[in-house]
Amino acid sequence: MTLLSRATVAGRKILITGAARGIGAVLARQLYASGAQVALLGLEPELLAEVARECGDAPWRYCDVGDLTQVDRVVTTLVAELGGLDVVVANAGVARQLPLIGGDPRVLEETLAVNVLGVYYTLRAAGPYIGHQDGYALIVSSLAAAVNLPLAGAYSASKAAAEALGHTLRNEIRHTGAKVGLAYFAELDTEMTTTGFGTAAAHAILGRETVSGVAPLGPAIDGLERAIARRKRRVVSPWWVAVALPLRPLVQLAVDFSLRRGVARGLDIARAEDAPFTTDQPARPRRMERPA
Repeated sequence: MTLLSRATVAGRKILITGAARGIGAVLARQLYASGAQVALLGLEPELLAEVARECGDAPWRYCDVGDLTQVDRVVTTLVAELGGLDVVVANAGVARQLPLIGGDPRVLEETLAVNVLGVYYTLRAAGPYIGHQDGYALIVSSLAAAVNLPLAGAYSASKAAAEALGHTLRNEIRHTGAKVGLAYFAELDTEMTTTGFGTAAAHAILGRETVSGVAPLGPAIDGLERAIARRKRRVVSPWWVAVALPLRPLVQLAVDFSLRRGVARGLDIARAEDAPFTTDQPARPRRMERPA
């Protein structure tokens, strides 16, 4: 009987990006408690080291997923320390509000560097190791890939691109026996949600904390564990996201209608507000230059 037929993560070797806190850290702890071997990478060494200790002194490394050289080196090192790889969880992500007109283009550049290039670099580096019958790649996308909010254009575009990478990879590695899953979450109880929706501009548009309310993190983590154990095609949280995805045009119309009154004021606030990224980012070379 194989690990897969028992539908468990026990004994599986799993690499998780963005593992210092939030979804990545909680998932790492739960997978370890369920018998998996985990390896961790992220941007915050002290937090990563703490999570690694709680996961049986799991191997970990600092890594900017937006840097191809770092990703190649770190993934190779961690896979060697694990003694192989069954699963890669491309979880690292970042968000920051951006008015598309009058906003700072660097916000879009940095968001794409992490949420799109970072996912691609991770899959590219881990792909050769998971190309076997029990191999699995799980990409954390978002409901934002399907339903787009004002000021979230950079994040929405990046998550839609991550979704497209997942669909493409599924077809490209099917012949190896490996599978690909996509996770779609609404507003979960994480620091990303608190920081991202905690701006004055967001409050002006929404008039409340979030669009749909903050959902508990536990069911999402349980869903991720089941997805890894069964190599599922899709995981959602909360449950209603499964309904919203196929109805995305109607959901988008409802969002457009409900938010129409506060957008102009929120945009004015956002253009002046110094909102942070949900995770501090390392300095990177500009990929785009402003015209003179």
